[in-house]
Amino acid sequence: MLAATACGGDLAELVDPMVGTITSQPGDNNIHGLGKTFPGAATPFGLVQLSPDTVTGGDNGSGYSYLHDTIEGFSFTHMSGVGWYGDLGNFQVMPGDEKAVRFSHADEYAEAGYYRVRLASDVTAELTVAQRSGMIRFTYPASSASVLTIDLARRIGELWRAKRFGRQTFRLVGRNSFEGEIRCDHRDGGWGHGAGKVDYTLHFKGICSKPFDRCTLTGGDSNLVVRATFPTAADEQVMLHVAFSFDGPPKAPAGFDFDGMRANAHDLWRTAISGISVTGGTDKERRIFATALYHAMIDPRAIGDGPGYVRRTVFSGWDVFRSEMPLLTLVRPDVVRDTVLSMVDVTARGDRGTLPVWDLFGCKSGCMIGNPLIPVIATAVEAGITNFDTRLVYRLAKETSVKRGNAPCGYTPGSLSETLEYCYDDWCMARLAERYGTAAEAARFDARAMWYTNCWDESVGWMRSRVKDGGWLPWKGRTVHGQGCVESNPYQQGWFVPHDVEGLVCLMGGRGRFTAELEAFFAGTPADFHWNDFYNHPNEPCHFIPYMFAFSEKPWLVQKWTRRILSGAYGTGVRGLCGNEDCGQMSAWYVLSAIGIHPNCPGDGRWYLTAPLFKETELRLDPSFYPGRTFTIRAIGEDVPECRIRKAWLNGMPLDRSWVTTREITSGGTLVLDCRPETIQAVAR
Repeated sequence: MLAATACGGDLAELVDPMVGTITSQPGDNNIHGLGKTFPGAATPFGLVQLSPDTVTGGDNGSGYSYLHDTIEGFSFTHMSGVGWYGDLGNFQVMPGDEKAVRFSHADEYAEAGYYRVRLASDVTAELTVAQRSGMIRFTYPASSASVLTIDLARRIGELWRAKRFGRQTFRLVGRNSFEGEIRCDHRDGGWGHGAGKVDYTLHFKGICSKPFDRCTLTGGDSNLVVRATFPTAADEQVMLHVAFSFDGPPKAPAGFDFDGMRANAHDLWRTAISGISVTGGTDKERRIFATALYHAMIDPRAIGDGPGYVRRTVFSGWDVFRSEMPLLTLVRPDVVRDTVLSMVDVTARGDRGTLPVWDLFGCKSGCMIGNPLIPVIATAVEAGITNFDTRLVYRLAKETSVKRGNAPCGYTPGSLSETLEYCYDDWCMARLAERYGTAAEAARFDARAMWYTNCWDESVGWMRSRVKDGGWLPWKGRTVHGQGCVESNPYQQGWFVPHDVEGLVCLMGGRGRFTAELEAFFAGTPADFHWNDFYNHPNEPCHFIPYMFAFSEKPWLVQKWTRRILSGAYGTGVRGLCGNEDCGQMSAWYVLSAIGIHPNCPGDGRWYLTAPLFKETELRLDPSFYPGRTFTIRAIGEDVPECRIRKAWLNGMPLDRSWVTTREITSGGTLVLDCRPETIQAVAR
């Protein structure tokens, strides 16, 4: 792949891992938190994320918040932007005996693949990673007995500090080398405070650049802590290099070339981001864009090797089917294929019985709703990513739809969110049935997709949750959360009919009312786009709604509102995300909207147009799937505030619609968008 560029430079150089590394504090109106990202070192879609920890326990998914002023250690696995108490945070290392050490953000630095901090204990910690290993370089003061402490039992989201069910082992295989296992049991906590039922074993092999004078183990096999000591001269660097695997013992790590590993991590990011180059925009917009690409390429992460593919997990399905997976179909179709194969594998060989909604190590239960892997599969198939057993995939998708859907009532009693999500999922199933099933199956799923109409209540003029006997859940108004809505209210959830917007227009009584409702919905949104009862960008159910204006009497409002969201909901610095990153979804929305295309209904092959932030964007499509093809988006007048798309040309021909197709993108070509005011266009003619 080619290197990604920004005005001739390196997009990877503009990445700021500190963006979004904060949780809400008392008094914030963003009740579900801000970015919740981690600032440490990672590689694209890699197994290891080596990052500082400022907190253990509670709803602190990444284990780090910029609000804290102490560090309790550095662990090798983390999740990006999640709620529900998080998980991982394994193999936590501390240079010293303290439970936590103070630090200043003035002494903290991060870039793609590297992190550094100076602790108040006068030790500097530097972190970098490879795909399946990580290296820490500690610079110690002079001491006859410097300390290295490794907590093998620690886990983000743990229920209690003293583990009862997990087990750890640690074996010295020389004066400076070791190996062992960390077995995590959901009864000790973890994902969803244990409710996610996530169990896993992490195998490790490591080496230290300094032989241990003394090494003691305490805590037994359930709460194992390793304490190693060795003498150090002033400013002596001591390196710890550890390799990890979830499949079995990893290969032993080789050597201590910290600077080489750091450079290689940067090269991996340069290569990963290489699918996109941009020209124009402001320095701030390019930095936000580069960091958004970075965050969109952390998950789904590698955890092992399958037959001909990379096994992946951290599939936040309910979030990422909307923007991240569509983005990856263009720039990393291999990751999409790997994800489908991985999710199918854990379903086919496990006892879960249905495709995952949210996957972490094949967990038997999880969070969120719907059947989001089905839209991901439909999007992949529509893009031509079919190098998997399509018959097996279709069978599991069909079985999932039968077991988890709106039958037999024609809605899910008590849940508007589930009803609407399942209707869209059934529409996606109909598209898969057209390819791999029968005409009768496609017709049956298409009919089920129309069951969303069962939740339209003319008496309140909006979507509403039904109960089992056919009646309605008590109505408290559109903007009151709950009422059968997941992380939303009826006003926000009621728009979710992406597969039949024209049908929703008819239910509302016509395009005039549809347009007025959309305008009123966005008019109530605060300028900072923090958590609110109207257009709520911090949470995923709203992410497609700006593109619904394409179906209204005022289609130019797509450009108005996407531009306002791009500038108001995203920024630089630790508060640069208005809501949880959610494993790449929040940032993928930015990437797609910033270059001027975004799906309204993933799976239908249509990418709706908006005014790009950049003068020119090149999508260098993955040559393994789309050989030798580049799709260029060129904007004229992109720097005009509140700009509108006046005209469009695709490959030199006038485009008389508000969307382009996946096939048009993946075939390569040029899209030109004229966003200049009409008066300037008239002068130009």
